[in-house]
Amino acid sequence: MRRMSRFNPAGGIADFWHEFTRPNPYRWPILLASFAATGTMMYSFTQERVYLPPDKPQVNFITTFAPDRTLEEIRASNLANQKIKEKREAEQAEREEAAKEAYRALGRATGLDVDAMEAEARADKAREDAAEKARMDALTAQMQAADNAVATTGE
Repeated sequence: MRRMSRFNPAGGIADFWHEFTRPNPYRWPILLASFAATGTMMYSFTQERVYLPPDKPQVNFITTFAPDRTLEEIRASNLANQKIKEKREAEQAEREEAAKEAYRALGRATGLDVDAMEAEARADKAREDAAEKARMDALTAQMQAADNAVATTGE
């Protein structure tokens, strides 16, 4: 029985009422501020939005090949596709060369030294390739030096 008397709210309510009814000039402003703070918190909690994560997408696999193909069929298909790819690349190279030839003819017709321009472009490309190769060699050397340092320290 002793525990029940400890949790009885009657004493607390009576004490609150006694203090609230006592004349105090700040009673109503404090009460309004308390209601405003509580109301603001409750309003903000009721306005909170919780979004569920989206459903997992359903994946539909589209197969264009027979699932029971043998390795020989796969190899034959790959070889046929490679031949088609090489043919397309050759046709593209022919189109690019025809376009270059048309630009060469236009350059010659306008009085430009097309051969010197092509030689300069090839030299620029060779310099860029050499610089890239030197950069890659330097990076490779740095990586090998770092690997050797790690190998010798045993880390």
